[in-house]
Amino acid sequence: MNIAAPITVLVVDDEPIALAAHADYVRRLEGYQVVAEANGMSAALAFLNDPASPAVQLILLDLNLTDGHGLDLLRRIHGLGLVPDVVAITAVRDVQVVRSAIALGITAYLVKPFTFAAFRDKLESYSNYHAVLAGRSHTSQDAIDRALSQLRPTGRLDLPKGMLPETLRAIADWLRTQHSPVSATDAAAGLSMSRVTARRYLDHLVETGSASKAPRHGSPGRPELQYSWHHSPPG
Repeated sequence: MNIAAPITVLVVDDEPIALAAHADYVRRLEGYQVVAEANGMSAALAFLNDPASPAVQLILLDLNLTDGHGLDLLRRIHGLGLVPDVVAITAVRDVQVVRSAIALGITAYLVKPFTFAAFRDKLESYSNYHAVLAGRSHTSQDAIDRALSQLRPTGRLDLPKGMLPETLRAIADWLRTQHSPVSATDAAAGLSMSRVTARRYLDHLVETGSASKAPRHGSPGRPELQYSWHHSPPG
């Protein structure tokens, strides 16, 4: 049985903590191999220009680099005659930047902060896309459609019965902005909903890896659970 070679990855980020964390995220996934970590545009170009460097199939690219913009780096990479796939990993939400990234061929866009679960889902989608087209010199309309559908899934989130995507999004957005752990009672008050409803959605965020929970001690009676959003490393 033929075993597919791992997808080779270059991680580019000028924040040391984020660079190390994102490289570690990749190493936790099957089918990927980190071949280099670059702390900015110059380091990335030096690696890609080195004839001794292994080929790079995928770049995880932060857009806000101290020595240049990620999109400028992508243009320089194209100027070298290289066409790796690119996943933008960035806090940039400006629509024009997103449009420019798409125009330059960015395969996927992951907005900081994010959890490992979100990172894993994005790269699993990319793996499926890569698998459909791998090893082909020619393809078909069906294969192209299947490959693109892996990058741009159109289905709704599969939520437990009775849960609404809009409510889940509202609670997630609210929890993300809290600077200290909060209880279901706090969430209910902040979002004008029942405590039971708030707790159900908060527990779902914990189950999916987007949040964590722990007992809140120091108050009389039974300890109340407190919830915190899982932020990614800075960058």
